[in-house]
Amino acid sequence: MSDQTQAQSPPRSAAARRVVVVGAGMAGVQTAVALREQGFTGTVTLIGAEPHQPYDRPPLSKAVLLGKAEGSAFDVDFESLDIDLRLGSEALGVRPGEHELDTDAGPVPYDVLVVATGAEPIRLPGAEGVPGVHLLRTLDDADRLRPVLARQHDIVVVGAGWIGAEFATAAREAGCAVTVVEAADRPLAGALPAEVAAPMAAWYADSGASLRTRARVERVEPGAVVLDDGSRVPADAVVVGIGARPATAWIAGSGIELGAHREIVADDHLRTSLPDVYAVGDCASFPSGRYEERLLVHHWDNALQGPRTVALNIVGETPAAYDPVPYFWSEQFGRFVQYVGHHAPADTLVWRGDPSGASWSVCWLRETRLVALLAVGRPRDLAQGRRLIEAGAVMDPELLADPARPLKGATA
Repeated sequence: MSDQTQAQSPPRSAAARRVVVVGAGMAGVQTAVALREQGFTGTVTLIGAEPHQPYDRPPLSKAVLLGKAEGSAFDVDFESLDIDLRLGSEALGVRPGEHELDTDAGPVPYDVLVVATGAEPIRLPGAEGVPGVHLLRTLDDADRLRPVLARQHDIVVVGAGWIGAEFATAAREAGCAVTVVEAADRPLAGALPAEVAAPMAAWYADSGASLRTRARVERVEPGAVVLDDGSRVPADAVVVGIGARPATAWIAGSGIELGAHREIVADDHLRTSLPDVYAVGDCASFPSGRYEERLLVHHWDNALQGPRTVALNIVGETPAAYDPVPYFWSEQFGRFVQYVGHHAPADTLVWRGDPSGASWSVCWLRETRLVALLAVGRPRDLAQGRRLIEAGAVMDPELLADPARPLKGATA
């Protein structure tokens, strides 16, 4: 179904009295809170599959994992906001004809449904049930891994993406011997071009971790990871970080349109192909007018921003099209890495600073407009770049390449 067709079928949300939000992560919690902030007086039900109080995920790979914090629960008083919080309840399906959500605790009627079930980690084939193999997505995952780090075990991390690097950082801080195996030829291969990711490979060795690229896992055995070249890497524990996919298997057959990555295909106001059903956060893609393509953004900031658009739609106001400038950050190997915007392979890359140094940035230009920026230890570049991207600023590439010049002083 096209975005235009979706937009021509407005939901009956202005008359909504019962809003049900599925998923109690950042996107779901923020949607429930935003509804009350926008003056919605009907019932709001927030359904979460985990038994824990809703919590923030980024600290799991940092403070919670290292025992510096017991948890990361959101500072939200659900009772005072009159939000019916139902934890430990798994969504099983949607019956749009009856306007009912099926859960393992029974059906839940809705006038408007908001799907915010996020993403789930991709599992390593053949590793299910092998002792000592871990994922890092939930609070329970972090609780299981914390004593592993405390015992300073030999750890193999499968995947050198964002989560793999963050876990490797925490494991080295805890004193573990860490080997990271990555099937691609460099870390962050799915996110950054080779010339940008290459300098980051040295960060692993600098921290005392071993990075093995072009290394595919053949199998996991108790005490070792066997690679496709026959080599064996000692492993008291294995942490898998090979990506995530939208958690949408439960809506199969509901009529909600899914995209190529199993994500919910939302329109520019985060409406799905079904009347009265919205989708927000990691589980949904949306058309970006700014970047002229559909975006699937698996980042915290998207889960923070999208709920306001959903809430405004539900209370009967039509907000501007949802078209954020994506933002993401990562703390790894003593460096603060930030990325803002969205780049394509054809965009022009401009360096700011020496990538072998402690701080540098990379900018991407589409023709002459700044469309994305990666900043390593340069928060001012990030802050100024975000505003320039939002404004569609035209840049002078020569001025932009001077790291001593403020970014805002490099406009054409």
